[in-house]
Amino acid sequence: MPHRVAVLALDGLLPFELGIPHRIFGLAKDAAGRPLYETVTCSVRPPGPVRTDADFAIAVEHGPEALATADTVVIPASYELGPVHEQGVLTEELRAAFALVRPGTRMVSICTGGYVLAAAGYLDDRPATTHWASAEHFQRLFPSVRVDPDVLFIDDGDVLTSAGVAAGLDLCLHIVRRDHGSGVANAVARGTVVPPHREGGQSQYVHRPVPEPQLATTTAARAWALGRLHEPIQLRDMAEQESMSVRTFTRRFREEAGISPGQWLTQQRVERARHLLESTDLSIDQVARDAGFGTATSLRQHLQAALGVPPSVYRRTFRATTAPSG
Repeated sequence: MPHRVAVLALDGLLPFELGIPHRIFGLAKDAAGRPLYETVTCSVRPPGPVRTDADFAIAVEHGPEALATADTVVIPASYELGPVHEQGVLTEELRAAFALVRPGTRMVSICTGGYVLAAAGYLDDRPATTHWASAEHFQRLFPSVRVDPDVLFIDDGDVLTSAGVAAGLDLCLHIVRRDHGSGVANAVARGTVVPPHREGGQSQYVHRPVPEPQLATTTAARAWALGRLHEPIQLRDMAEQESMSVRTFTRRFREEAGISPGQWLTQQRVERARHLLESTDLSIDQVARDAGFGTATSLRQHLQAALGVPPSVYRRTFRATTAPSG
């Protein structure tokens, strides 16, 4: 019998995420062309409409009883989680629905669907991820969960969690690969026109501007440094811009920016490199020089550490394409 997947549709769900399990698992077939998965959508209520975050609802034909027959349960994100998102507790409907899940059932979340798994206790003392923008709140709400905001997904055996939205594709492909091997997963990826495996993690998608301090006494030094990122910059050079000793400048800088001058410089150079990789055709060597890293090797090391991918992969992912003329 095909592996049975139940996708739990909650009010406020994202239609894109709801479709991911159906598309990925629906394309997985054995050598004879037989489906390897059976995917059904269910609700916490009797069959009927479920609201989405779009201008339409969906008609769900299965109630929570479908969870009792599932080998894998998938929970996409929802924007109407109420007490789950606010207090970290399940609603009565969700509690009753989860009581139907058989022991040993594989539990999967996409994006902020992880809030539901955490509120149900599935993530206690376990590693998990969610959308990077929700990671800090998620960790505060569920302190026993070991949250990793940098990865695309986490496989912890019988519980798997993914980062935001499209990372659900990565996770579902990973599940197919784990269940049936790379050949089947690669065929599904080709049919879906997505890469069978993406390099790096969420870090490459996160914009992290350094906040401006409310009362700044190192502003001139930072402005001076930003205009010279391609040059060697010493700590004493920055301190001189504010007529401070190195010790005083370093202390003030940490108070205002929350990091050391050296860490700040590295962050700014990484942001400069990202901009050049996205918006120019400069060689990797030239990007490294213009961003102040000096060599392509140094640039690769810093981007790998900060974003989880080398410059060439980052450029392929984010390089703006020019529409053909005529």
